[in-house]
Amino acid sequence: MDDDDLAHLRRCVELAAEAADAGDEPFGSLLVDAAGRVRFSDRNRISGGDATRHPEFAIARWAAENLTPDERAAATVYTSGEHCPMCSAAHALVGLGRIVFASSGAQYAAWMAELGVTPGPVAGLSIRQVAPGVPVAGPVPELADEVSRLHERAARGAASP
Repeated sequence: MDDDDLAHLRRCVELAAEAADAGDEPFGSLLVDAAGRVRFSDRNRISGGDATRHPEFAIARWAAENLTPDERAAATVYTSGEHCPMCSAAHALVGLGRIVFASSGAQYAAWMAELGVTPGPVAGLSIRQVAPGVPVAGPVPELADEVSRLHERAARGAASP
């Protein structure tokens, strides 16, 4: 993990905060090409009722439509939280490269349990379990407190910090 990785992850956390401010779960993600250019960014958008509107899933769909297989394989997806199984599968199926995440699925599960939030309907499998061939890096301890606070704020339904 280098300074560029951390800068991209910090942007993902900003996108996660935007999601929380809009009433969505706080997740944000970037797709960065091999040259270091951000090609696509998004935040969670599930509050409208479509539980598949995760930013990582949107990245996979965008990449499949707009990048060659070689460009996808050389790209990196940065995200505030480790991919869920749906997003991990989409990532692998379209042939995207490395994933770098600020917080892990295990951290998220622990935070939600501490807040008394009932687990969702999908098992919390790690990226490595769903897509073992995808290189991953994370979590990043220096971002954990900030990400945890965003999830706590969202779980409590607050519109501001």
